[in-house]
Amino acid sequence: MRKPIADWYASRNDRGSAIIARQDPVIYEGGNYADAVEESQIAAYERDGFLLLEDIFSNAETQVLLDEVKRMSADSSIVSMEESITEPGSNEVRSIFRVHELSDMLGNLARDPRLINVARQILGSEVYMHQSRANMKPGFKGKEFYWHSDFETWHVEDGMPRMRALSCSVLLSDNNACNGPLMLVPGSHQQFVSCQGQTPDDHYKQSLKKQEYGVPDPLSLQLLVEQGGIRPMTAKAGSVVFFDCNTMHGSNGNISPWPRANVFMVYNSTENALGAPMHGLKPRPEHIAARRDFSALVPQEAPLALA
Repeated sequence: MRKPIADWYASRNDRGSAIIARQDPVIYEGGNYADAVEESQIAAYERDGFLLLEDIFSNAETQVLLDEVKRMSADSSIVSMEESITEPGSNEVRSIFRVHELSDMLGNLARDPRLINVARQILGSEVYMHQSRANMKPGFKGKEFYWHSDFETWHVEDGMPRMRALSCSVLLSDNNACNGPLMLVPGSHQQFVSCQGQTPDDHYKQSLKKQEYGVPDPLSLQLLVEQGGIRPMTAKAGSVVFFDCNTMHGSNGNISPWPRANVFMVYNSTENALGAPMHGLKPRPEHIAARRDFSALVPQEAPLALA
């Protein structure tokens, strides 16, 4: 058994940037906790830090989900909430958080066996929803998301102890090379990039529009990309991307005429519940980092119902 230390993944302290080898598994319980994807797909996820599954949702299902996200984006009662994040310099909705609780349909999506059972298989346990959101990147003016590892933020600002979480992005529109698709760095999940800078109070208010703390330094990012390259997740609507919490990712701005939309579900192991944030930071709001309830989500017996 490894001897415990204070913090394997120290970041945003008085030290400079550093690349630290991952100390946690990528696949837990041998990938045998559930039976959602094949052994070869588990191996690809372990190697690359992500997995693209195409044509998971039908055209009809995808359209209903997209209509629901559009409805929420136009609902003044939702847009006025703190859960709604607008683009820098405009009132255009960029993200809506906690969508699995704000929408019954998206709550059902969170428990859809095509999503949650993949998470259970990879994480080797029951899971709960750490964070959910709908992301919109409108045509011509959708802003970029700069390179980052989610775990670095979740570890420092939320107190997530270990790398035992993953995100899944349900594509609600076609993602092509021109409309700012998600970009991932293969193999980057095996290295933790310790970032510089002390986190300001209420950092989330700025970081959800434009992140300035918890981003990798250029040299570390260059080293990761030289080793693994960059893979854009171009795929049709209805596809799903699963990626490890420590995989380096980002996306370009969208100056094409084609809007992009997706729903993100972040599953965390029930055995990896949040502790206190690092450096004496106060916890982020519940809609960004759930800590009110760490009980397991129960998978639906049947896939998403359109009604």
